[in-house]
Amino acid sequence: MPDSFCGSWEIISNVNFEGYMNALGINPYLRKIALRLKLKKVIEQQEDRYIIKTCSTFRNYATTFRVGQEFQEFTEGLDNRHVKSMVTWHGKKMVCEQVGEKKCRGWTHWMEEDKLHLELFCEGEVCKQVFKKKVNE
Repeated sequence: MPDSFCGSWEIISNVNFEGYMNALGINPYLRKIALRLKLKKVIEQQEDRYIIKTCSTFRNYATTFRVGQEFQEFTEGLDNRHVKSMVTWHGKKMVCEQVGEKKCRGWTHWMEEDKLHLELFCEGEVCKQVFKKKVNE
């Protein structure tokens, strides 16, 4: 059984975010803004449905899905693309593959000790983010 990712999380490490955003084609102005943001992540599970929210003072993004079911996703506020997404469990890792205009795109979430890890990947660029659970959780 995978660890529970549910809760509110605050970013503590963000490696190669600019390289990842560049691979997505995000313009330099927006990349500069995004690099200064302190991201927060809220993960909820309602029966067999997951809701992942990424929040900042600049923009928020949310996606809802069922593991093992392909879904259409519009990455509004990110790179504004339509992709077909599929989330599956690979052991204790939640892995999303996104098929669309950009090649080899997706993300992976997993837990190590009390930290939530996220790798975002697109066209050979990998961003590694680490989050800690909010104290009041």
